[in-house]
Amino acid sequence: MKKLLYVKASPRQEKSVSLKLADEFLSAYQQKYPDAKIDEIDLWEANLPEFDGDSAAAKVSFFGEPAMNEKQKTVYDELVGIFNRFNAADDYLFATPLWNFGTPYKLKQYVDLLTMPGTLFGWDPKVGYIGLLKNKRATIVSTAAIYMPGLSKAYGVDHSTPHLTDWFNFAGIDDVQNVWFYGSKMRGENETAEAFEKAKNEARAAALR
Repeated sequence: MKKLLYVKASPRQEKSVSLKLADEFLSAYQQKYPDAKIDEIDLWEANLPEFDGDSAAAKVSFFGEPAMNEKQKTVYDELVGIFNRFNAADDYLFATPLWNFGTPYKLKQYVDLLTMPGTLFGWDPKVGYIGLLKNKRATIVSTAAIYMPGLSKAYGVDHSTPHLTDWFNFAGIDDVQNVWFYGSKMRGENETAEAFEKAKNEARAAALR
């Protein structure tokens, strides 16, 4: 049975365009895999722990820093629990708007909590980082009101797609597909509708790939 982890990075609920596109993905995915289990995380309601000094200490202990104290071990156990839920999935669906040229801070927080040595990645001084996740796929659904490829930096820059794609690759996931709906405030009504239909088709195709 397939398991999909759906991560919602937009706080706008029913007004969110990225979540609407993600719904198109989910509909097609569930048609292809009727018995699939969908695990949904709304990052704005998940009450994620802060990535603080104890979290950092738990991470760097892997690289030869002093051993964790009891508090840090407790924090590490919590981080492992968050990772285990993530790792249980076969496929990932991230729905995110472009905020200030990057990802919303809640999504960055989630990525930082997951990125722990010994779970998400390994390390070898001779070869560098080693992604530990295998046989998984990821789809990133992104939206931007102003940004569009080909425009000058006066209209924004996309640091979100490279960051998330590289992060999945870093974790060992090479099958990463990006679905974008750009420039909803930069087009005429008809052009916007056509672009949205195209993005919906791409979201469904990503689910069926």
